[in-house]
Amino acid sequence: MVELAQYPSLKGASVLVTGGATGLGADFVRGFAAQGARVGVLDLDTDAGEALAAETGARFARADLRDLDALPGIIGKLAEQLGPFTVLVNNAARDDRHDFADLTPDYWRDCLATNLSHHVFAAQAVAGGMAAEGGGSIINMGSISWMRGRPGMLGYTTSKAAISGMTRSLAAELGPQGIRVNSVVPGAILTERQAKLWLTPEKNAEFLAQQALKFRLEPKHITPMVLFLASKASLGCTGQNFIVDAGLTLN
Repeated sequence: MVELAQYPSLKGASVLVTGGATGLGADFVRGFAAQGARVGVLDLDTDAGEALAAETGARFARADLRDLDALPGIIGKLAEQLGPFTVLVNNAARDDRHDFADLTPDYWRDCLATNLSHHVFAAQAVAGGMAAEGGGSIINMGSISWMRGRPGMLGYTTSKAAISGMTRSLAAELGPQGIRVNSVVPGAILTERQAKLWLTPEKNAEFLAQQALKFRLEPKHITPMVLFLASKASLGCTGQNFIVDAGLTLN
């Protein structure tokens, strides 16, 4: 059981979570809802998004985050309902596997659009409202996969490496407006998607052998860091990568 601290600054705050219908994002939505925040959720999965909204009281809007022209309008409509967003969690991503020899320009561009580009333009869409409210927190979800140089997912690892640099530049860009920008970098997280697509008993044992802490990380282990960075308890933190990986990168 992971205990969640209560952050008074999150009660009534307007929070936007991208890719929030399932997996890590859904756990973030539940965590923010438990804090008393007003939560907006963007995702392609309408069924899961609407079910989560019914469960938590969040507002769901279907969005293809690769459509950067449509994204500001969708975010703006949610902000009209929930108030200016003072917290943005850029979570949406897909860690699809692919062979290097099979990469095509179209597939590469889609990888970057799915895993990187929308972070920038979602931040752009909320920054003005955050500044008008006196500041806010943008949290970009990274991955240790790029730190470990994992093969078979070049588009994903390249995107996640870029998020580190983007986070630091955005922190410098937006800091004078009171907006903090940080990255949470999870390790090997046990989600339904992972279990369904490629987790084997052998792979599970491999992760446990390489981690310093001998338990499998789940979304509930990442949410506390996201809540901390969203809250004013982390008011002095910006431009940083916060790794939550049970010590996997020690190897």
